[in-house]
Amino acid sequence: MPTFTPSSHQISHFQTDGFFVVDGLLDAEEVELLGTIARADQQMQRDAASRGDGEGGAIRLTVENELHDDIYGAIVRSRRIVDCMTTLLEGEVYHYHHKMILKEPRVGGAWAWHQDYGYWYHNGCLAPLLASCMIAVDRATKQNGCLQVVRGSHLLGRMDHGKVGDQTGVADLERIEAALARLELVHCELSPGAAIFFHCNLLHRSDQNRSPDPRWAFIACYNARRNDPYIDSRHPRYTPLETWDDARVKEIGRRQAQEMSLGTRAG
Repeated sequence: MPTFTPSSHQISHFQTDGFFVVDGLLDAEEVELLGTIARADQQMQRDAASRGDGEGGAIRLTVENELHDDIYGAIVRSRRIVDCMTTLLEGEVYHYHHKMILKEPRVGGAWAWHQDYGYWYHNGCLAPLLASCMIAVDRATKQNGCLQVVRGSHLLGRMDHGKVGDQTGVADLERIEAALARLELVHCELSPGAAIFFHCNLLHRSDQNRSPDPRWAFIACYNARRNDPYIDSRHPRYTPLETWDDARVKEIGRRQAQEMSLGTRAG
C-alpha cells in the first residue's frame, strides 16, 4: 500500500517551481486496475470528446464533475492526494472535476500551451487557489507526448487565453516565447503510477503522440473551499469532499474489474 505525505522539499518545489513529481503514487496493482477498467469502460469511451489541436491532430478526453463509487472516485477521494492538496493549497479543498486523457498511438493530438486558471478564472474562481494531480496510466515519454511544463511560470500570473483549434490555449504567444527564453522547459517523463502535482497557473502543454505507444493519463483537479466560485459554471461550486482510506482504491478497483469481466462474459 503506497503511503504519501509531501516532504518540505516537495512543498517548496510547488511554491517555487509550480510542480513536483511523485514516483509510485499508485502502486503497480492500482495503476493496472485503473488502466484495465478505463480501457474497458464503454461509457467513458462513448462520452469521450475530441478536440482539434490546431496542429492537424485531435486529442480525446473525458471530463466528469460527479464522483461515483468507482475507481476514479476512489482515487480522487484517496487520503494520499486529498491531504497533499490540503497542504499545498493551505486549507480545505473540494473536487473540482476529474478527467482522463486518451492519447492514442500515432494519432493522439497535442495540447497547446495554457494555464488551467486561464479559463477556470472565467468559472468564477477569484483566486488561483486550484491545483491538479496528473497520474500516468501508461509510461509517458517525449516520444508519446508527455506533459511539458515551464518551471516557475506560475509566478508570472494569469495570461490572457484564446482559442487554438478546439482548445482554449494561451493567445499571447509572444509572452510564452519570452517565458521560455527565461525559464526552464521540463519534459515530465513518468512511469505508470507516477504523478505530477501542479499549480493552476503553471504553463504546460504536450506534443502529439507520433509513437506506437499509448499515453493515457488521469487528472484530478481540486479547488480551495475558500475559493468557492461566485457564479455557476460547467464545474461545481463547493461541496464537502469525503476523504477515503487509500486501501479503497484496490478494494473498489478489484470489485469493479470483476463486475466488468462478468458483464463482458455475460454479453
